[in-house]
Amino acid sequence: MTPRHPELGAYLLAGQPGGVRDIVEEVRGAQRLGLGTAFISERYNKKEAAVLTGAAGAASDDIGICTAATNHNTRHPMVTAGMTRTARDLTGGRFTLGLGRGIRMLQDAYGIPPITTAAIEDFVGIMRALFRGETIIGHDGPAGKFPVLHLDGSLDEYLPMALVAFGPRTLELGGRLFDDVILHTYFTDETTRRCVETVKTAAERAGRDPDRVRVWACLATVGDHVPEADRMRKTVGRLGTYLQGYGALMVETNRWDPAVLQRFLTDPVISSVAGLDIVGTPDQLEHAATLIPQEWLAAAATGTPDRCVAAIRHQFDLGCDAVILHGATPGELEPIIEAYGRR
Repeated sequence: MTPRHPELGAYLLAGQPGGVRDIVEEVRGAQRLGLGTAFISERYNKKEAAVLTGAAGAASDDIGICTAATNHNTRHPMVTAGMTRTARDLTGGRFTLGLGRGIRMLQDAYGIPPITTAAIEDFVGIMRALFRGETIIGHDGPAGKFPVLHLDGSLDEYLPMALVAFGPRTLELGGRLFDDVILHTYFTDETTRRCVETVKTAAERAGRDPDRVRVWACLATVGDHVPEADRMRKTVGRLGTYLQGYGALMVETNRWDPAVLQRFLTDPVISSVAGLDIVGTPDQLEHAATLIPQEWLAAAATGTPDRCVAAIRHQFDLGCDAVILHGATPGELEPIIEAYGRR
């Protein structure tokens, strides 16, 4: 029998997938490895969360499915509630609705209102009330104005929810209201410890059991059995794309040197590439590697399977309850999971 690892998870269709139908085999592969949760991210081009959730849920039978993340304000609350209830019924309760703030630059470009902490908190209250079978009349709050919201009067269940958290206010919100809090990739040890403490302290202050709020580290896991070109894209390319998209937040959170970020962003090669992990050439990725300090890239699981396992287990030493093995397919994770099961 395959050992079960409920404390481990992985993203399906990590990065920019060639074809979304790959999610069928990937979720089955993650399940065969004994992973506890399969996470689904969302991009506007070809990774719509509701469709992918349905496919992953139908193709699996015992692995958890979690959006990490979708945004609460890109669908009407009733659409999200209906999607969530459908997904939970499809999966026999294995689905967790995971929310996040999204990328402000894209939201501004598309005319999507910015997401506030108050709006997320208000939305959580709406969703939890709907899943208790309540009818909401005349709601007027940070999440919006809604004359009537009603899902099903026969419902009476607790809705588990997850939050992708970055800054202190979002981390505190996660501790107050959510069941799972998912940290960002490439967090230093000090940042990870600080984030875990923020979540757990907020849970305790809210009168919750902090041990019931599960904090997930999100650890880039790219073993040296992965071809070198792919390793560069999944490490240098991925971190480089984060720095291009919201580098100031990454630098502030990790307390890195902002001057290094400025040199990276103003470099003529980097500034000519929109999304290093998607369209960066091998030469461009090698150039990017000369601009990103090794200590910034060190917050990852790399090297042999045993070295990767040591890095994974270190996340528990930092206080995390669970670890997402980020940026790799289940096939790429197989030798690492085998090594994990031996230790």
